[in-house]
Amino acid sequence: MSAATHNLYDSNLTDLEALMRAWGQPAFRARQLYRQMYVKLSDDPDAMTDLPLALRQRLSAETSLHQLRLMHTQRSDNGQTVKALFALADGAIVETVLMAYPDRATVCVSTQAGCSMGCVFCATGQLGLMRNLSSGEIVEQAVWASREASRIDSALNRVTNVVFMGMGEPFANYDRWWAAVERLHDPQGFNLGARSMTVSTVGLVPGIHRLAGEQLPINLAISLHAADDALRSALMPINQRYLIADLLDATRAYIASTNRRVSFEYVLLQGRNDSPAQAMELARLLRGDDPLLCHVNLIPWNPIPGAPLDRSSHRRVLAFQQVLLDQGVPCTVRVERGIEIAAACGQLAGQNNTLNLANPR
Repeated sequence: MSAATHNLYDSNLTDLEALMRAWGQPAFRARQLYRQMYVKLSDDPDAMTDLPLALRQRLSAETSLHQLRLMHTQRSDNGQTVKALFALADGAIVETVLMAYPDRATVCVSTQAGCSMGCVFCATGQLGLMRNLSSGEIVEQAVWASREASRIDSALNRVTNVVFMGMGEPFANYDRWWAAVERLHDPQGFNLGARSMTVSTVGLVPGIHRLAGEQLPINLAISLHAADDALRSALMPINQRYLIADLLDATRAYIASTNRRVSFEYVLLQGRNDSPAQAMELARLLRGDDPLLCHVNLIPWNPIPGAPLDRSSHRRVLAFQQVLLDQGVPCTVRVERGIEIAAACGQLAGQNNTLNLANPR
């Protein structure tokens, strides 16, 4: 795609109406185009036969619906989990993971190419930040996943859930990420319910406060991974800027403003943060004098080659969970998908030098 080519996924309906006016077309052509993109999930102007031939030809010549170039896919769970590696127009690499189930399909979407947060257990953090994604590059991942879901199961005509838990920190790219949220939610287009979307943050306090003021009630998940500042700072450098007390203050303000439950994500690392004593410390943090409206999502770690960390045994995971449950902390262990295809974000991108990127498949 040339620099002069307009990426249609970067445009909301108002933008498309302005484009049609500039091209001398009536406004209803924009609505037709928008419907083709987000309801029919068409990625080929030539196939949009409700549009005039001349307009289809101009769209093909001057715009694009292919900002993401599929370079590689890996499948597991009998084809129900698909991990895709995409190249962007400038050569940056991002990943998207689709997880299909009998009655739903969830896509894990990236918001940045790489990440600057540097969490030691995260493959993306080892890559560093290349750049922020545009709103269109974020949206297009969900559209791709919807097409892929319908190929896996014809009853799934689109994804039912979007989680912004892929590569990058969404709140570090807030404006573009939120524009993507609004476009995916738009009832005139993709029409995904706000409560079918979840954003995960490492704990950028200003982003949590900003989300509390938004009109769309999407779900919030916060990566915690430790109950004391020393350990959390060692695992997550962001904790040196926003201590756990600051993070919990922002979380309480978010809950007070939205009356919505927050999820805390907790990756379990053998001998680092998975002892019964640490579980008790976490329970006291969340269920102390001022209990939080929250749920803890325990996550068995997807190992990263070369990382000086170990995956907690199943026995230790269950023991940790039991301590939390005994202390009245709602808690589940995440069901694992795609471990054999490096489904943890950043793993496939980190291996891309081993792939033949000239031959998409």
